[in-house]
Amino acid sequence: MVSKVLGWLLGITDVETVDGVGLSFAAPWAAEDPTWLIVGCLAAIGFAVWYYTRIQSGLTSFPAAALATTRATILVLLVVTLADPTVRLTANRMLKPVLYLVFDGTESMNIRDNLTPDELASLASAVGSESPGSQVVSPALTRQQWVQAYLEKGDHNLLDQLQAKQDVQLEYFLFDGDSTSVARRIASGNSNAPLSPSSIADELTTHGKVTALGELVNDLGNQSTRRLGGMIVFSDFAHNSGIAPLGSSGPNEPTPLERLGVPIYTVGIGAVSTRDIQVEVQPPLKMKKAERSTIAVRLNQSGVQGESAQVTVTARPLQGESLEEASAMQDIVVGSQLVTFDSSIQYLEFPFIPQQSGRFLISASVDVLPGEVSEQNNESSRAVNIVDDYIRLTYIENEPTWEWRFVKEVFHRDRLVGMEGFRTFLRSADPKVRQANEMFLPTLTPQRSEFFANDVIFLGDVPSEALNDRFCRMLKQFVGQFGGGLVVISGPNNGPAQLIDTEIADMLPVKLDRSLALRSARPFHLQITPLGKQADIMQLGDSLSGEPSSAWENLGELPWYQPVLGVHSQANVLAQHPTDVCADGKTPQPIIATRRYGNGEVIYLGFNELWRMRRIYGEKYYRQFWSQIISRLALSHALGSQKRFVLAMDQMEYQVDDRALLTVEAYDENFDPIMADNLPTGGLQAQVFLGDTPGGQPLAVKLNETRPGRFEVRVPVYEAGRYTARVIDPINGTPSEIRFDVVGASAEQRNPARNLALQQAMANSTGGASYELSAASQLVDDLKLHPVAEEISRSFPIWGTPLWFIVVVALLMAEWIARKRANLA
Repeated sequence: MVSKVLGWLLGITDVETVDGVGLSFAAPWAAEDPTWLIVGCLAAIGFAVWYYTRIQSGLTSFPAAALATTRATILVLLVVTLADPTVRLTANRMLKPVLYLVFDGTESMNIRDNLTPDELASLASAVGSESPGSQVVSPALTRQQWVQAYLEKGDHNLLDQLQAKQDVQLEYFLFDGDSTSVARRIASGNSNAPLSPSSIADELTTHGKVTALGELVNDLGNQSTRRLGGMIVFSDFAHNSGIAPLGSSGPNEPTPLERLGVPIYTVGIGAVSTRDIQVEVQPPLKMKKAERSTIAVRLNQSGVQGESAQVTVTARPLQGESLEEASAMQDIVVGSQLVTFDSSIQYLEFPFIPQQSGRFLISASVDVLPGEVSEQNNESSRAVNIVDDYIRLTYIENEPTWEWRFVKEVFHRDRLVGMEGFRTFLRSADPKVRQANEMFLPTLTPQRSEFFANDVIFLGDVPSEALNDRFCRMLKQFVGQFGGGLVVISGPNNGPAQLIDTEIADMLPVKLDRSLALRSARPFHLQITPLGKQADIMQLGDSLSGEPSSAWENLGELPWYQPVLGVHSQANVLAQHPTDVCADGKTPQPIIATRRYGNGEVIYLGFNELWRMRRIYGEKYYRQFWSQIISRLALSHALGSQKRFVLAMDQMEYQVDDRALLTVEAYDENFDPIMADNLPTGGLQAQVFLGDTPGGQPLAVKLNETRPGRFEVRVPVYEAGRYTARVIDPINGTPSEIRFDVVGASAEQRNPARNLALQQAMANSTGGASYELSAASQLVDDLKLHPVAEEISRSFPIWGTPLWFIVVVALLMAEWIARKRANLA
C-alpha cells in the first residue's frame, strides 16, 4: 500500500514495489557546482528569519519561529525548483496481461469435412444453431465458416466474455502466406473501441498456401511485448512447412514455443479421421541402366480399412541421352498392384530394370476412392538419376596408404564406377608407371574439359608443394560452380594444415591451424553425433532405425586423429571425439563433417583409418560407406561432361499462376562460361509447353544472363499439368530438356485431417489446454493469466508530480492560516 501511494505521489500508476528513489539537479548551474544552490537556500532561510524577527513585530517567539520556518521552507522549495530537481525512480508495477487470439487463414480451413451426425450436432449447438434444418448446418460449412459462425453467435459469445474480463487485453491475428506463415494483426477501424466479434469474423480468409506453425510462433514472438500472457490458436494444426513448433533448429537450441514462453490454448476444428489415402514413392538413391532395382511405395490410409485400390508406378524421362530417345520412352509403366488396406501404413515393392539413362521422374499413384477429402495426395513423384556411363572418381595421394589401396579395390568393383571410372594421381609413383598405366594420372592439372568431367575428387595426405595454384583454383570451381564432390582425408604425414594457404581451405567444414599436431597419445572410440545418426552416409547395415550399426563399433579404437581449430558455422558434424574439444573449450573435435559449398559438397575425415572396419566383416560395411559417399556427392548433379550444359528448375512442382524459375548453366567444350555477347542474335532461347511435345504454339522465352555462364528466366504457368522446357545447346546444337509439374491444389490439400496430436502437444507442453471448437466456451473459466510485472526506471522533474504540488500548496495554506490567526493577513 505504501509503495502504491508513493508511486502515485511521484506520478506513476500501478506501482507494486518501489526499489529506490534518487535526486539530482538538471539546471547546469546547480548540477556542475552545488555551492550556489546551498548559498541560495541559506539566503532564503536567512531572509525568512530576518523578516519574522525584525520586520514583522508583535509576535511571540513560538509563532515567529513557526512562520519563519514555513516561509523559509517555501523559499527553499522555490530555489530548489529553479535548480530543476529530477527524481530517478526504480520500481515494479503490475500491468494487465495481453492475450493473443490467432486464427488459421490457410487453404486447409476451406475444407468441408465429412462429419458424423453427432459431430455435426455438437458443432451446431456450439455455434447457436441447433436445428438440423438451419442454414448453418445445411449445407455443411467449411472449417473457417464454422469458426466464423462460432465468433458471431449471439448468446455466450466467447469474445464478448473474454473482453468482459477487465484483467486481460485482447489482440487478434490471422496467419497465412505463400511459402511460410506470417501473422497479420486484425486491426480495428477505431483504435479506441474494441473489435466486435462480427468484424473479426469478416477478416478471416483462407488464402495461405502452407501451415508453418514454427515460423508463426517465431513471428508472433517478434511482434509480442513483455506483457504477453498467453495465446489462443484456432486451427486444424495441419503443420506442413518449416520447423515444427516443438522442433529445434539445432542441438541445445530452444524450440519456438520455448522461446515464446507463454501458455498456448489450442482450439481444434476439422475432422481428426478422414477417408484419405496418401502415397509416397521411395526409389533407390542410385539406378543403373539395364540393372534391376526396386522401387518402394509407402501407403498411409485412414477411414478405408478393408477396401481395395490399384497402385501404379510409372517412369518418365526428364532428360534422356537424346530428344528422340526421351520422346520414345514416355509413361513407362513400371508395375501395378491391387492392394487391400489392412493397416494404417503399408509398403509395396516394384522391380524396375531401366532401359534408358538420364534423369527420370518416378511416380506412384493410387486410385481415388469415393468420399476422399483430398485427391492431390493420391500421387507422388521423385526425380532420380539413371546412369549408363560411370561415375568419374579421382583419388589424389602422396604415396600408397591402406585407405588408398582399399578404396581403389572397392570402386574398381563398384557398378557405378568400375575400372574406367577410377583414376588416381599418386605423387610418389614412378613417371613411367603413370605413362604406362591408364589408372594413374600423369598430372594434377589436365585440360579443363578433362578435369571438370570428374564427379568426385578424393584429396589425401598430400604436401602443399604438390598442390599448385591452378589445381586449387580449378578444384574450388569444380565444387562451388559445377556441383562436384570433394572428400578430404587427413593423413599422419602432412595433414590438412598443408591446405591453409590454398583456396581449398575456404571450402572445408573445419577451421585449420598449422600449430595443431596429430594426436596419438590416447586411442579413442569414434562417437556418432545426433546429426550423424540421421545422415544417409552414416547408415550402415540393414537397420533403418537411424542408430549406428555394429559396423561403427567394429571400427574399434582409433590410434590417432588430426585436431582442428574449430568447426565452420555451415558445417554438420557427423562424428566427433568423445572427450577432446576445440579451441573454444566447448565444441568437440570433429572427426567426420560435411559442408555445402556453392553447388557442391565437401566431406572431411580427420583420419584415414576406416579400413579397420574390414577386420571382421570384410568389405561389406566399408564398401557400403564409400558407395553412399559417392552416391551422395555424384548423383545429386549431372554426371561427367553433362555438367557443361545443365537445365534446372528451382523446384519440381508449382502452383497454378506461379512463376517457375528456369536456370541454365552453360559452358563451352573447355568448361569456360558462355557469355551472352558470344551467342547468336536472339541469345539463349527456351521453349516451354504443356506435355512432352509442342502442341500449337509453344511459349518462347529469352533467358537473361545473370553472370557469366548462368542464364535464367521466370516462366508464368496458368494451367495444371506436366510441362517441358527445352533449350538448344549453342555449342553442339542438341536440345536439352527438363520437365516440371504444375498442380491446382496446394500442400494444404494433401493431408486433410486435423493434427490432433500436435494440437494437444502445443497446449500441454506450454501449460495451456486443448479444446474442440464445440467446447471452447470452457476457455473463459480455465484461462489463468496473471498480471505482468514490469520493472521501470524513470527520471522526471519532481516539480511536476502530485507530491510537489501537495507540499507547496500545503505550506502556502499553512502559512496563510497561521498569519490569519496571528492577525497578520
